[in-house]
Amino acid sequence: MFGPLAEPLRTQRLVLEPLTVHHADEMAEVLDDPRLHTHLGGEPLSLPELRARYARLAEGPAPFHQEGWLNWIVRRTRDGRPVGTVQATVTPAETWIAWVVGMPYQGFGFATEAAQALVDWLHAHNVRTIVAAVHPANAPSESVARKLGMRPTERTSGDETVWQLPFE
Repeated sequence: MFGPLAEPLRTQRLVLEPLTVHHADEMAEVLDDPRLHTHLGGEPLSLPELRARYARLAEGPAPFHQEGWLNWIVRRTRDGRPVGTVQATVTPAETWIAWVVGMPYQGFGFATEAAQALVDWLHAHNVRTIVAAVHPANAPSESVARKLGMRPTERTSGDETVWQLPFE
């Protein structure tokens, strides 16, 4: 494993728990809306597919890879309900972050709050070059990136624009 290990994080309204296979059972419903996949690609995974995906994410990359996979489930503190996920792929050159919040929970600032907690945690672990790939038609994710202080670059990843936090 390259880089830091995921640990629980807290914000004013959220708890970020390191992702495990058992989270698939409750996240399947959060991620089940086809509208959520408009800019993510694909379609909602079945419960067995989501369990398999989470098992692979929890296992991490092959030991010889120079990267670390960090994944969290995002819950509201007031009722423990899962609302989404955040993730980081840490490499020697840069760290890619992403956020996903289920459709019923969008528009409440959960993605920004969770992603900011992730960025702050990464900075505390000496990660400095942070980027995210955002589809240009995904205005809510562009808004999250802007609120994090990220700026679009000339780089692309597939059909997405690469956004980057300015160097400190």
